[in-house]
Amino acid sequence: MKSKVYYTDLRTGFNNSLLDKLTRLMKKAGIETIDFKNHYAAIKMHFGEPGNLAFLRPNWAKCVADEIKALGGKPFLTDCNTLYVGGRKNALDHLESANLNGFNPLSTGCQIIIADGLKGTDDVDVPVNGNYVKMAHIGRAIMDADVFISLSHFKGHEATGFGGALKNIGMGCGSRAGKMDMHSQGKPIVNEDKCISCHRCEKICAHGAPTFSDAKCHIDLDKCVGCGRCIGVCPVDAISEGVSNSNEILNCRMMEYAKAVLKDRPAFHISIAIDISPNCDCHAENDAPITPNVGLFASFDPVALDQACADAVNAMPENSKSMLAEAKEHTGDHFHDIHPDTSWKQGLEYAQSIGLGTRSYELIKVN
Repeated sequence: MKSKVYYTDLRTGFNNSLLDKLTRLMKKAGIETIDFKNHYAAIKMHFGEPGNLAFLRPNWAKCVADEIKALGGKPFLTDCNTLYVGGRKNALDHLESANLNGFNPLSTGCQIIIADGLKGTDDVDVPVNGNYVKMAHIGRAIMDADVFISLSHFKGHEATGFGGALKNIGMGCGSRAGKMDMHSQGKPIVNEDKCISCHRCEKICAHGAPTFSDAKCHIDLDKCVGCGRCIGVCPVDAISEGVSNSNEILNCRMMEYAKAVLKDRPAFHISIAIDISPNCDCHAENDAPITPNVGLFASFDPVALDQACADAVNAMPENSKSMLAEAKEHTGDHFHDIHPDTSWKQGLEYAQSIGLGTRSYELIKVN
């Protein structure tokens, strides 16, 4: 059977704000059927790396939190610490980054809890027994919640093609140990002929893996956890994935983590496809959007939701002077065109195969 995905565009009137439309969208999609009464509700979202301006504004989070409170629930915003060096690698820095980006109890209507604790070590081992993951390491506060809500910024991603609901859930809910587990198959290699010895990879690595001799970078694979940040910061593309199927394995591990998060409790998913940057909001910058803004989406099925968002973005024209406009190929699959080494379809196919949902959907327009 097809899953229902609800959608509204970004057109508004004088008495009809985008936040009003998001509230109507959530209600039409069935959020009121969830029993929130006196239950803790985790709203999983990304607070944005400092320097990035594509992340979802706090106003969206407040709209979701207000609806949950109106239904008797106790919402909190949450995310887990990052594996790489940056503004969100521990709970103190993470909260400071969230505050700098406008997230606080006044702007969001609820508290913020970093799910895996001060150092990213406060997690719960959740049995998965999947093909790739036997035990998932999930932030404790996320697993303690009675209801799980994902609020995702839909955009491109350099390792998974795009970042939507399933990446927000799977990768985002993994503790630092969980993120290491998901990334562990992808160890980078260095093309020494390209290396310009800028040391950016060395500065961003939290584990001391990149070293330099003869003015060239070398990766200590025993120290490397495969997070891929060195690949993202290299200005001359001297660093690349050393395992040809690493992105596919990452997709599979991430989907199995998402299954661990969603198991045996109510969940609801919202994706907002605006400011569709080519890379993750984990970057300390955001490139020009690859297409025009699309709209707001909601569903109980995260697989159908991601598929619907991908289809909607791929149906949009390319933005000029964007990474997409400069891509070598223009196949109509915008995400593959900007990141040819990724395979988002393979990720959704695997998610469907393990029972996370279906790629087949009915799109229902909400005015």
